[in-house]
Amino acid sequence: MGNRMQQLYLGVEIGGTKQQIAVCNAQGQVIDMVSEKVAHENGAADILDWLERKIPQLLLQYPDIESIGVGFGGPLETETGRVLISVQVPGWKDFKLRCWFEESFGMKTTVVVDTVAGGYAELMLGSGRDSDKFFYTNIGTGIGGSLFINGYTWDGIGYGASYLGNTYIADWTASESGAVTRIESLCGGVSIEKRLRTPGYIPPESMLMALCEGEILRVDCKMVRQAAEEGDTFALEELDRVGHSFGIGLANTISMLGVDRISIGGGLANLGKWILEPIQKYADQYVFISGKERYQIVICSLMDYNVPIGAALYARDGFKTL
Repeated sequence: MGNRMQQLYLGVEIGGTKQQIAVCNAQGQVIDMVSEKVAHENGAADILDWLERKIPQLLLQYPDIESIGVGFGGPLETETGRVLISVQVPGWKDFKLRCWFEESFGMKTTVVVDTVAGGYAELMLGSGRDSDKFFYTNIGTGIGGSLFINGYTWDGIGYGASYLGNTYIADWTASESGAVTRIESLCGGVSIEKRLRTPGYIPPESMLMALCEGEILRVDCKMVRQAAEEGDTFALEELDRVGHSFGIGLANTISMLGVDRISIGGGLANLGKWILEPIQKYADQYVFISGKERYQIVICSLMDYNVPIGAALYARDGFKTL
């Protein structure tokens, strides 16, 4: 049974790849965690079914849970908790997620974009703790962004505000001149792996072919790190291409917003210096003089757990915007 002497909060991550539920105390420490890759052949319905099975178990085990926070992987209307859409999972369009949580579990619920939740955790407990102008971005299944000014969440016009992955840059994969695409379509984990799994894209001499034993559909971003660590030319060039595109996006973010720190999370953050260094190199190359040497780009501190922790912190604090 839960400890009756402490306040507890439930933080939920609804992602395109994995689903997580964390029980956290008032300090943001994780007391218990459920994390699964939930198959969703039926789209959102399968994820909702999983939540309906897992959350009551945790509420029974931890009766001191006071409220719920949710980090959702897609754009939503912050005031109402209504999902606009999910790019990765069908069935979420116009879904009233906050209402569903409150009606299903009888508990006050705060719903934010997953990258906003992850950024809030980093702001409060991790890589953004001493930053006044903090920007967090994830490179995972997709790419998001969140902005925090003097401890407050920037919510823009009320829909999450900082969708970095859906801004446009030159498309170096296109055959036609002048083509553009979303940063997410070049640098997101799904996009990278789709590109790597295209027949003929990886040269036969690359170590990646040995790591996947010639079965290119098995190639993933973890293998890219392994190959880079061994000095594989193609893997290093691919990471440089990704870093170039993402670095441009971050240079624009710094030049426009004047942030003093950017923290990178999501699955690709696990590549560590192999992704961080090319991003830093190109951000420094393209940032305007107003930002030169006045910012930091770092890997996040809380890694794969910052979304459910941040959601729990929003359950504790509420959603305070400028």
